[in-house]
Amino acid sequence: MTVTEAEVIEALRPVQDPELHRSIVELGMVRSTNIDGAHVEVGIDLTIAGCPLRNQIQTEVTDAVTALDEVNLVTIDFGVMNDGQRASIRQMLHGDPAATAGSQQAHGHAEGRAIPFAEAGNRTRTLLIASGKGGVGKSSVTANLGIALAQRGHKVAVVDADVWGFSIPRMLGVEHAPTVIDDMIVPPETHGVRCISMGFFAREDQPVIWRGPMLHKALEQFLTDVYWDDPDFLLVDLPPGTGDISLSLAQFLPTAEAYVVTTPNPAAQKVAQRSAFMFDQVNISVKGVIENMSWFTGDDDKRYYLFGAGGGADLAEKLEVELVGQVPMTMELREGSDQGEPVMAVNPTNEASLVFAQMAEWVEAHKPSKRTHPELKIN
Repeated sequence: MTVTEAEVIEALRPVQDPELHRSIVELGMVRSTNIDGAHVEVGIDLTIAGCPLRNQIQTEVTDAVTALDEVNLVTIDFGVMNDGQRASIRQMLHGDPAATAGSQQAHGHAEGRAIPFAEAGNRTRTLLIASGKGGVGKSSVTANLGIALAQRGHKVAVVDADVWGFSIPRMLGVEHAPTVIDDMIVPPETHGVRCISMGFFAREDQPVIWRGPMLHKALEQFLTDVYWDDPDFLLVDLPPGTGDISLSLAQFLPTAEAYVVTTPNPAAQKVAQRSAFMFDQVNISVKGVIENMSWFTGDDDKRYYLFGAGGGADLAEKLEVELVGQVPMTMELREGSDQGEPVMAVNPTNEASLVFAQMAEWVEAHKPSKRTHPELKIN
């Protein structure tokens, strides 16, 4: 008995595009099915030429069709979608930007597309990870906390908003650049975390010399032109200090919650306090304080407080919020950040990883203080 085309299509329906997380059947990627006895040839149109995840698609399509009893050989004829097909995918996933062009909530870069995280009813929790000064490990906290939330079953996205000191792609170990489908940017994903960064658009040794309006527009594009696929959490790695980017994001993401990262020493804690006060000025609630580089555990199992002690707890008390966690210094945490092997992903039992896991649990348990209620309307 020969397999039918309908059976092949049904077998392919659970196969998803690895970047878009939608069925290749739903996306129109299955161009043809040719059946010759026990041999099935499937025509697959990739979204772009040189698709970095072609091998994964090939494996999953082959496995899905081979699982049918009547099939013993599967071959794949790869092609590439045309502009019209890509436009259809963009409209299916990202909507029609012209539809929101007249909206009061609309923002500029994506032809009037509104920022989804600011729309009423959006369920994404936005966490702004901030610090008063550089060098306190804010980016490594962002990367590993994001992975910890993903390991708890959440869809997680990270915006590297530090356009001058971008480091998130390197820390996460991202292996390929974003994919562009009809002007829709599809961010790469690793360890369950999607991310976008200026690091994809500039060399590591290339200075980004921008004034406020250009920074504002770049952040707008990160939030509107990128297909985020409704994450549960959006973590934003802010640049240190209280400049234009922090102010723009407060405007773009009014329901965000802020977490201030500091080291234990009093000097860093006092600078971090200024960052917290800035959020108060722009009506963004500070949910908690994260103390990084809290101690180093030696081979003798003794804790060494290299940067002093108590700064995080002192800052949390001043701000009347909780100290969410104290992250110890470990060699694996430092090496993983440098080598693109984040400690939370490669060694969840590391001393630092255990703290990131506890912080993810804390974030889950402490719900946002600002909510939107689209069901409530004023006529």
